[in-house]
Amino acid sequence: MEELGVRQRKKAATEFTNGHDTGSETKSGPAFPKVYILLAALLALALYNFLALVKSPLLGAPTRHLPGVRTHYVPTFTADEAKRDAVVEAFKHAWLAYERDAMGDDEYHPIAHTGSNLTKAGGIGYTVVDSIDTIIIMGLEDEYQRARAWVADKLSFERDGNFNTFETTIRVLGGLLSAYHLSGDDPVFLEKAQELGSRILPVFETESGLPLSLINLALREGVPDRDNGGLISTAEASTLQLEFRYLAYLTDEDTYWEKAENVMAVLRASAMTSGLVPIFVDSKMGRYQTSPIRLGSRGDSYYEYLLKQYLQTNQTELVYREMYDTAMTGIQTHLVKRGLSSQLLYIAELNPERTQNGELGWRLTPKQDHLVCFLGGSLMLGATTSGALTHNVSIPPSTDELTNQGKRDWLTGVELIDTCMATHDTQTGLAPEIAHFRILGDGMDGSMVPADWYIKGARPNAPPPFDARYILRPETVESIFIAFRLTGDPKYRDYGWAIFQAIEKHCRIPTGGYASVINVDQVPVEYDDKMETFLMSETLKYLYLLFADSSVLPLNDYVFNTEAHPLPVFNPTIRTGFS
Repeated sequence: MEELGVRQRKKAATEFTNGHDTGSETKSGPAFPKVYILLAALLALALYNFLALVKSPLLGAPTRHLPGVRTHYVPTFTADEAKRDAVVEAFKHAWLAYERDAMGDDEYHPIAHTGSNLTKAGGIGYTVVDSIDTIIIMGLEDEYQRARAWVADKLSFERDGNFNTFETTIRVLGGLLSAYHLSGDDPVFLEKAQELGSRILPVFETESGLPLSLINLALREGVPDRDNGGLISTAEASTLQLEFRYLAYLTDEDTYWEKAENVMAVLRASAMTSGLVPIFVDSKMGRYQTSPIRLGSRGDSYYEYLLKQYLQTNQTELVYREMYDTAMTGIQTHLVKRGLSSQLLYIAELNPERTQNGELGWRLTPKQDHLVCFLGGSLMLGATTSGALTHNVSIPPSTDELTNQGKRDWLTGVELIDTCMATHDTQTGLAPEIAHFRILGDGMDGSMVPADWYIKGARPNAPPPFDARYILRPETVESIFIAFRLTGDPKYRDYGWAIFQAIEKHCRIPTGGYASVINVDQVPVEYDDKMETFLMSETLKYLYLLFADSSVLPLNDYVFNTEAHPLPVFNPTIRTGFS
């Protein structure tokens, strides 16, 4: 199987060049008059540059260029074959070890050489299905045939156990749908996807239509999450839509679409005017509950899917653009902050608290989960779509192609990616699960805490805090991939390669597979014996795409679900949208 090729993305670019005529004369006459022509051209060019300098609001930068966009490189999107192939080798190191030790199990433990399942009733092949589209994209024919055979012959959803609705949808349903498309419409994947979708549908049978957190696949019953008092998390409720809408499009079963879209209508009706949303919602009443507001766990992919739902149906559903634009303004107004020393831009959290008068207030917390690092690339993608004044934006975009909101979001996205890279400044070169940023009055002046950001609770010669882990997460790499595709700036490939090398050095298990690191600031590292499925589904896939030719899965033809499963952009065939 060859590397997946899809139609090449074209970019119309206008270049201004000048040069010298090295000939002293031509057949039409002597060279002397050319001196005057050359002098006139040079004077005109000088005048042009002077006027551009005077008119520019960006300290002499041409008005065409956005701040933060470098202008001294030529975008190139050909493959870096050596780095791309190194990523393929890393994927095979992970996949072949899993296949050897735990084929079909939901999760893999590379040090113990064993697998495990999510329920006592057995697993549903999380790792296999989550990885299969990466196998296709990388052109690994033998591995693909074995994985496909497992799906066709051994994958069963007849499991009398409770599976997380969100995780099962984004990893398994999303993986099957992506594999169906990328395999050239192999019916085995669509059949399994339709069976799984039908088994998940009962979670929507609530008073409000919001989905329950768990699904018993054998009994086809939705199950509330008692750990959260029956509440459901906002991200989990609002991160099923890409998958169910595409399943409806493929099968002409409108109920998948209607159930998923109703969720968004309910959430929109309960949302605050700022566009920001708490992380918990009541599935009975369909109303948000007093709880933190953040773009980390339980909140992140709500914002991600606002944009991606708009893009999935070829920018035809304006309600999602409206919701996205409002939410991004809320983030910019209330959550975008800067650190003390280097002025690193980060996304803070709001936590509810009662005042002495019993009134509800919000406390700003300078905490940013690694999960938030998806937002940098998402903002840049949103700037060139929702925030664009023209359909085909240049690479990189120019100021006259973006709305004011588009320019604002682009710059925030660029800076946020740089901040996420700054959190890789650790002993291992890996970023922690959670970073805290210095603020005025934090009481840490004169301490050993770094001036910009720190891992809360980290102390020399003490057990590492939970925040210090690196569990093979993909969010920064995801943003780097998007940023590279939208700018062509080689610095993003440099960023990605540095992360990949750190993973290879500190997470790779010699006998096969990769393990999580307990403390990113300790060398040699101590392992947590678990290889998360998103290593092969997301982290290595995004790294591969970063170094592959840009004709592989162009951003104007695909949306990636939150588990990095690419789904094609399409025009809806049923009435969609709500007001």
